[in-house]
Amino acid sequence: MKIAVIGTGYVGLVTGTCLSETGNSVICVDIDPDKVQKMKSGIIPIYEPGLDVLFHRNIKQDRLHFTTDLAEAVKHAEIIFLALPTPPGGDGAADLSYILSASLEIAKLVKEYKVIVNKSTVPVGTADKVSAVFKENLAPGITVDVVSNPEFLREGVAVEDFMKPDRVVIGTRSETAKRLMTELYAPYVRQGNPIIYMDERSSELTKYAANSFLATKITFMNEIANLCELVGADVDAVRRGIGSDDRIGRRFLFPGVGYGGSCFPKDVQALVKSASDAAYDFKILKSVISVNEKQKVVLVNKVKKYFNGNIKDKSFAIWGLAFKPETDDIREAPSLYIINELLELGAKVSVYDPEAMGNVKALLGDRIDYSIDPYEALNGADALLIVTEWSAFRNPDFEKMKALLKANVIFDGRNLFDIEKMTDLGFYYNSIGRKLVNNES
Repeated sequence: MKIAVIGTGYVGLVTGTCLSETGNSVICVDIDPDKVQKMKSGIIPIYEPGLDVLFHRNIKQDRLHFTTDLAEAVKHAEIIFLALPTPPGGDGAADLSYILSASLEIAKLVKEYKVIVNKSTVPVGTADKVSAVFKENLAPGITVDVVSNPEFLREGVAVEDFMKPDRVVIGTRSETAKRLMTELYAPYVRQGNPIIYMDERSSELTKYAANSFLATKITFMNEIANLCELVGADVDAVRRGIGSDDRIGRRFLFPGVGYGGSCFPKDVQALVKSASDAAYDFKILKSVISVNEKQKVVLVNKVKKYFNGNIKDKSFAIWGLAFKPETDDIREAPSLYIINELLELGAKVSVYDPEAMGNVKALLGDRIDYSIDPYEALNGADALLIVTEWSAFRNPDFEKMKALLKANVIFDGRNLFDIEKMTDLGFYYNSIGRKLVNNES
């Protein structure tokens, strides 16, 4: 099939590349000529494991193309995906200006029937708004169907998620669009995972509901962890105890320093705003937002308590900057909140992350120090803060750490290390929802 993908951000690039992998001819469109030229030259603008193999293979086999020419892409395509940003506004509502503007431009170019697919995360009613743009601007006699097809890609495993999805959700009431979307997605669900059809509004809400539920689950577990510290319980034991219940499940029960990234924060806010617009007070999600903001700096509170409220001129090492491992994405990353808090309190910060340091440096410049490996960050530091659970941090050389740190002090926001082992090694080890290891007392 012939596909156009408008927008080459994270979702657009993964979508376009993975669609080309099953034999489709894909043109990806972006307004940035430098970015387009780099992609044509084989340079991938994001870090996502496994994407490079598919990207280079399909460029080589002439199935994946990049252009700034929207007219070329529209003429080429049977199906046009809109994978454009929907950033939150000041009131939390998703900004639809990019989608509606692109829809207007596409409508003026369409000469025959097309399927227009909203791949971006959008509030309920967006398909209706996009349909109205096309209806008002299409040439006489030309029709399109606007479909809602939310993405459920997890950064770090997005290629696997696209190629072998748990489910594909498609919102359309058009039999023609349904037939074309079924043909497009058939190679990805050969193992029997469902393509779930519904109306457009239900499809749009499904995406927000899924992300908001997962954000709520994470936040609930963080609350349990905070309570565990106060009552002397072990959050790891609690997690295992409730996770074995099939009604709850084991995933998204690991406590930490809050959720971040491009999806959960803005999607929860957008669902609260959509509810408010419908005169519904979504109280549980308001609490999720409030708790998560506080959880992002829970490590700083532990640090301040340890140093009796004075960390001016203290030096701290941070391991992990990306909002999660296997990505370079720092959008709403807890690390940024922690760094800013430490800097405001007069501390010095040195950091290490396998992939995200370039993005942080572009944001923070020389306000902090950037290290070539995890151990360089520790040199002379008063304490280590672990913020992202990269695999490379799970089995470090603890004796080397002791030699580099000014004191054997670790604040672990991801519970990477065993409590008994840290006790035997002689560290002060303060994690989330677990027993405090205090070898200094």
